[in-house]
Amino acid sequence: MITLQHFLILSAILFSMGIFGVLTRRNAVAILLSLELIFNAVNINFIAFSKYIVPQLLTGQIFAMFVITIAAAEVVVGLSIVLLIYRHHQSVDVENIN
Repeated sequence: MITLQHFLILSAILFSMGIFGVLTRRNAVAILLSLELIFNAVNINFIAFSKYIVPQLLTGQIFAMFVITIAAAEVVVGLSIVLLIYRHHQSVDVENIN
């Protein structure tokens, strides 16, 4: 039986991997992918808490849909900024960006 603790452990692992990626990567695209890992960890928490605390309501799933929408907008804006930086500097290394 999968319990709430299993979901929380999975979410903590994903969140930790995302934080590690944001703090250690130099490539802007890799940083954006690490942010997506963080958003997915948050979504797992929302859905797991919704399922185990108030299963009759869909609040966790609704919040997860909002997070997915915000993440999609963040990816569009982030990748367009990365594309402009690449055109200007010929690199997406964040250490070269001032």
